[in-house]
Amino acid sequence: MQIAITTRHGSISPEAQELIREKSEKLLTYFARVTSINVTVSFEHHRATVEILVDAEHKHDFVATDTGDDVIAVFHAALHKMEQQIHKYKEKVQDHKGGPTAADVAMLPADGEK
Repeated sequence: MQIAITTRHGSISPEAQELIREKSEKLLTYFARVTSINVTVSFEHHRATVEILVDAEHKHDFVATDTGDDVIAVFHAALHKMEQQIHKYKEKVQDHKGGPTAADVAMLPADGEK
């Protein structure tokens, strides 16, 4: 899996880059089919915009963006949005057609009843 961190119109410290890389890797715990993660940090008018693009197998890119004053806080907010998108997609594709539902069990007659 590849993680690319790019900046526009400014730069971020190596410590911030390492933090972004570590936190981005944790997206794999939510969805194992992630193939690449691109984090773009843009600076305009003393504000930072963070855009996270996650490419997963058999799915188009997930995209999350946020804007604010502090790069790390903005990254965390965008990462939270990304986690929610991945959770929602994973719930959607999982098979929930396993056993009987609670309503089906409630409708069954108890032992000894007809």
